Formats: sequence, structure tokens, C-alpha cells
Amino acid sequence: MSMISEPGPRRGLPVRRLVQLYTGLTLYGVSMGLMLRAELGLEPWSVLNQGISRHTGLSIGTVTIVSGALILLLWIPLPQRPGLGTVSNVVILGLVMDATLTWVPELDSLGARIPLLAGAVLLNGAATGLYISADFGPGPRDGLMTGLHRRTGRPVRLVRTCIEVTVLAAGFALGGSVGVGTVVYALAIGPLAQFFLRRFAVPGAPVKPSPVVARGEASPERAILPE
Repeated sequence: MSMISEPGPRRGLPVRRLVQLYTGLTLYGVSMGLMLRAELGLEPWSVLNQGISRHTGLSIGTVTIVSGALILLLWIPLPQRPGLGTVSNVVILGLVMDATLTWVPELDSLGARIPLLAGAVLLNGAATGLYISADFGPGPRDGLMTGLHRRTGRPVRLVRTCIEVTVLAAGFALGGSVGVGTVVYALAIGPLAQFFLRRFAVPGAPVKPSPVVARGEASPERAILPE
């Protein structure tokens, strides 16, 4: 029996959900690449991946794929099962991120990098809404968070904060980029994700809480953040 399962009760509109899943993952990978090109700071997991990339010589997309696969190993003792979205997340984000870095040149002008950062964060929020609403399972990093939440009984917000502070500190120590973009992302992604979750919700299916916007004791089933 396959270990890959599709969590959640919703089975309707499979074509729309698949389109949302892969469109969301593709746009998420693009947004990660654009944030890196803005050179104003990355979100925590990309800070870590960039730091590892600088020490290994591997592309940041390759590191993103490898780290996602390794994080899935941490799911083994947790009450968490991968879905189609989980496996797709591991593969697609890194490939699209590297492709974006190949297609988008480096920018010297701060006047160009600031709107690029703003657009990347907005695109990330839209991608988050698309992917989570598809309901094909959490990404590896958010699955780790929700699994630890269930295992420890600690609030999602506390578990997420502890993970991301640890990841950010490790990434910074390895030379990853921390800056105003890191702060902008942290402040904006919750409201943006909440807005786009409602915008892209599959008709007739209620939007569940997401780890991106979860507060208190919520126990979300759907998640993305890579990263």
C-alpha cells in the first residue's frame, strides 16, 4: 500500500484542484527566486537553504529539494502522512526557483529591487492560497510543524515560531541573507495568505485554518511554507 495519501474529506472538482496545486507550487517557486534576486532578505527556510548552498556549492534550488526530502524523514515518528502536494512540493519548488534565477538577471538598482521584493511577497501570498486551497497535503516543512503540534500539544504558533527562529539563526550563521525582506515577509504573509485562501477556495468547501495564518490551538491540515 502506498504511503502517499490524500488527506481531508474533499474529493470534488479534481481538475480544478490539480490546476491550483501545480499553479500554486510553480508560482511559489517563482516568488522564492524573485525574493532572492531582490537581495533584501529571504524568508527563514530560504535563508537556511542559501547558507547551505554557499557552503556546498550546490544551487539553492537543489538544496531546497534535498532539504525538503530530508525533512520528510523527520515525519516518521510524527502523526503526519504525506500527500500528492507534499511530494510535489519537494520536487517543484527547487526546480522552479533555479529556473527563475536563470531567467531573471541580477539587479543593481535599489529602485528596481524594492518593487521586486513587494511583488515577490504578494505573489507568494497568492501561491500560498492556491496551493493550500487545493487540499493535497502539507509541504514538508509545514507538515513537520503540524506533526510536532499534534505530538507535543503545544500551540501551532509557538511550534512555528520555535522552528523558524532556529532555522533563521542557523541560516544566518551560515551566511544566508537576512534583511528587511525577511521582516516584510513575516508581517505580510499571514494577511495575504488569509485573503487568497478565501479568494481561491473551492466552491462548497469551507476554508480550514492554515499554518500560515493559524493562531492559538488551531490544528490545520493544509500547509505550504518551504519553505
